[in-house]
Amino acid sequence: MVPSPPSNHLAIQQFLSSVLSQRGPSALPYSEDTKWLIRQHLLSLTTTSPSLEPKTATFTHNDGRTVNLLQADGTVPIAFVSVTYNIPVIIWLTESYPRHPPCVYVNPTRDMIIKRSHPFVNPSGLVSVPYLQNWIYPSSNLVDLAHELSSVFGRDPPLFSQRTNPNPNYHPNQSSFESAGHTGGGRGGYPRPSVRTPQHPPPSPYGSGGGVAAGKVEAEDAAEVYKRKVINMLVENVHGDMLRFWKTREAEMENWFSAQAVLRGREEEVNKGLKEMRDKMEGLELHLQVVLMNTDVLEAWVRENKGKLKGGSEHIDVDNTFECVDVLSKQMLECTAVDMAIEDVVYSLEKAVQEGAMPFDQYLRTVRLLSREQFFNRATAAKVRAAQMQAQVAGMAARAPRYAT
Repeated sequence: MVPSPPSNHLAIQQFLSSVLSQRGPSALPYSEDTKWLIRQHLLSLTTTSPSLEPKTATFTHNDGRTVNLLQADGTVPIAFVSVTYNIPVIIWLTESYPRHPPCVYVNPTRDMIIKRSHPFVNPSGLVSVPYLQNWIYPSSNLVDLAHELSSVFGRDPPLFSQRTNPNPNYHPNQSSFESAGHTGGGRGGYPRPSVRTPQHPPPSPYGSGGGVAAGKVEAEDAAEVYKRKVINMLVENVHGDMLRFWKTREAEMENWFSAQAVLRGREEEVNKGLKEMRDKMEGLELHLQVVLMNTDVLEAWVRENKGKLKGGSEHIDVDNTFECVDVLSKQMLECTAVDMAIEDVVYSLEKAVQEGAMPFDQYLRTVRLLSREQFFNRATAAKVRAAQMQAQVAGMAARAPRYAT
């Protein structure tokens, strides 16, 4: 439930303390660190300008959102042609106030209209005086804003009455205002600026056709009202089109975001596959270097031993056909030959036992001796193989720059 607007300074303090201390869904949308400053601004405003009363009301944004905000509703006094008049205004404290300026509207009554082409008030009543455009937090405040509105509107009033004028040469920019004590129909009974009808109009260029001039002004007023209605309808249609366009674009953006997520997943898969291919390529390049080195070794061996078999193939000694290049290779060849020979002997002994050509106890003693000798040869071969691997790695490291180029 929205509290009723206050009627005196103490009631104003209680009203502001109540609405600014509310919590939950009914809380006003101001940040906690600015509520005390908002309260002080409104109290100072009501002290210097009692005609402006703080209230809470529903504010509708341009995008259609509605929110419950504080406002200062009332009149701002101006001095025009040495006479004081009151301009009805509403000062809305938006959600970002006081870090951002409030939203100010002139609030014409039913028999007032907004002056066309006013430098600081647009046709919808929105005020844009320099003080609002140069708003600086936290020094700017509502009291100075009210003084600025009085000064600006005193130089160029934004409102005038819709009453017809029998003078055909009359122009709104040349109008004067009725006295400040005049009160007419409309909200709150505020004294307001209005056009003063001359008591003795100058002679009409149409002779006695003063009624024609009055009818012309009435027709112009009707045309102005129709124009405003058409503009309002156009604004509503444009607003509805914008909402529909926004919803359509939002759906399209959701689709694009989904497609973007799918593309990012595929990008990760492609990058992963590319990395695997690069790793395989590096492994193949390393293998290619090993093959090239082995090819060089084999080609060198073939060139060295190409002519050895010519003319003497019938006297070849099998044991001397292959020569070991170093001591490790010779030791490896001997250990491997002994290991394989023992394998053959053990196989033959098993056959002899199965056929009954050899006693079983003699078979066990012989196999035990052979296994012991085979174990030592295999251990020696393992050590020799490790030494050869170290030598091969060192050789590959020495040859790698030549194959890389």
